[in-house]
Amino acid sequence: MNDFDWAAMADMLELEGEAHGPYVAAALEELAGLAPRRILDIGSGPGVAACRLAATFPDAEVTAVDGTPELLERAALRAGRLGVRLRTRVAEIPAGLTGLDPADLVWTGQVVHHIADQQGALDRLAALLAPGGVLAVVEGGLPARFLPRDLGFGRPALETRLDVAMADRFDRMRRELPGTVRTVEDWPAMLRAAGLTEARSRTFVVDHPAPLDERYRRSLRGMLERQRAMLADELCADDVATLDRLLDPADPAGIDRRPDVYLLLAKTVHFARRPVA
Repeated sequence: MNDFDWAAMADMLELEGEAHGPYVAAALEELAGLAPRRILDIGSGPGVAACRLAATFPDAEVTAVDGTPELLERAALRAGRLGVRLRTRVAEIPAGLTGLDPADLVWTGQVVHHIADQQGALDRLAALLAPGGVLAVVEGGLPARFLPRDLGFGRPALETRLDVAMADRFDRMRRELPGTVRTVEDWPAMLRAAGLTEARSRTFVVDHPAPLDERYRRSLRGMLERQRAMLADELCADDVATLDRLLDPADPAGIDRRPDVYLLLAKTVHFARRPVA
């Protein structure tokens, strides 16, 4: 989990978590019959999902677990602002998971794909469950859409080309992880291989129409800035120029000012349960 400077991304991660919040709320509705006493959010980041878990299950002991202390400080401050009970625990993922007590619900959002041995990571997460406990793993879905296909400048379908470049970068990240293990990413099958039952997947849509809330708009700006920095050498000059115009705060056609910006995406959550006996 040391492939990014997570602390430097704190603002973007918190804004993104808030923008994507509806899928977490919808996923937790799938667990309405659960009455967990202990909950772990593994790879919690700044605690957006962890605080929602704490609000949804106010009688549970909720612990945000992350390897970046600065993000856990954010999580604690967020919990204080929202008036929810939240513990924090610094632990490297997955190596530091073995010291955690069993939980009735383990949530992990877009963490496993950063780990070289994804099946091994799921095995460790499954081992954290108390008998009858549920593991919820967020992986996959559909990329965000937030711009018209034709912006009125540059080549149309910019987002499609950004998707391709990001997918190539993701594949390279996976290949370069030390000890990486190539895995068929059939998540329900992987959860069953980890010894869990009742494995299933649900996909939840996040739909924020235009005109977009300004905090969500700032989240999109942060994403575009990051993509501009990461992909400048992989995109054609015309697309880089288009990104520069989108990121110009003075341009009426930029991300900050254009009225047609929206946010539409889908997140997939994979659920499974540890057998009671």
